[in-house]
Amino acid sequence: QGCTQKYIVKNYFYYYLFKFSAALGEEIFYITFLPFTYWNIDHSVSRRMIIVWSIVMYIGQVSKDILKWPRPLSPPVVKLEMRTNAEYGMPSTHAMAATAISFSFFTATMNQYKYPFELGLVAAFVFSTLVCLSRLYTGMHTVLDVIGGALISAVLLVLLYPAWDTIDHLLLTSPFCPLFSIAVPLVLCYNYPKLDYYSPTRGDTTTILGAAAGATVGFWLNNQYTAAAYTGKSIQPGLPVLTSTVVFVLARFLVGILVVLLTRWAMKSVVLGMLGYRYKFPMGDLAARRRLEVEVPYKFVTYSSVGFTATVLVPLLHRLLGLM
Repeated sequence: QGCTQKYIVKNYFYYYLFKFSAALGEEIFYITFLPFTYWNIDHSVSRRMIIVWSIVMYIGQVSKDILKWPRPLSPPVVKLEMRTNAEYGMPSTHAMAATAISFSFFTATMNQYKYPFELGLVAAFVFSTLVCLSRLYTGMHTVLDVIGGALISAVLLVLLYPAWDTIDHLLLTSPFCPLFSIAVPLVLCYNYPKLDYYSPTRGDTTTILGAAAGATVGFWLNNQYTAAAYTGKSIQPGLPVLTSTVVFVLARFLVGILVVLLTRWAMKSVVLGMLGYRYKFPMGDLAARRRLEVEVPYKFVTYSSVGFTATVLVPLLHRLLGLM
């Protein structure tokens, strides 16, 4: 099961298009795009996307391990990815995330920025469709998995949309927000559905909920002490079009992503070192890192630190460097 099938690429355009599209549903995209919107476009848009993304992904990940529908048989399909092969298939969380992020971004910006409605709708549809098709091309999901994921995400978006403003207001103003934002995700992670064998779904879910928890605490803290920055409008109004603005956008992004990656590396090393000392295992012991008492705190603390850094420390650094 751990062997990769041999295959011959006959159409490099499709191969690279869908390999790239598949990456749009993975950590590398989340850790760049979501902070980018917060630093450069609009705080309220970023908040809504992060909350919707975390809720949708949690439901999708749990659904996989409750339904336990297998992935496509190989052969006949050729699987171009191996990491997620240990997970179940239904629903496709790539499809769910792509649908949630693209359409939540569209609905959150259509009333705040002047652009053609049709253009935004088509862009959201194309983005989500490319990610969905990539799951079929890479052999990781059936058509039913992808359709199911997209539909579940769409239903959740429709249900969450009327409550967006209420949820956003509570997360920014409630004195219980920090406690709620940390306690609830931790309870959900420690009570994740148990499987007969190890699957990365619990670790991935902890990563997502941890990042959202840290970011939410950051949103609340910023609103308490820098409320002027959270009026729902971006510091840089509109999308960057002027050369000088583009330079500032790139500078903010590069500085921010460097700090985020350094935070992830540092916290991962520190937390794994402490847990290794506590439970007597070397940092390179993969089997030990997959245990519940290690995986959940290690990933949750690491990525909640990443979320907090992205929403609090990076903006402070931007101001210190004169990039705001």
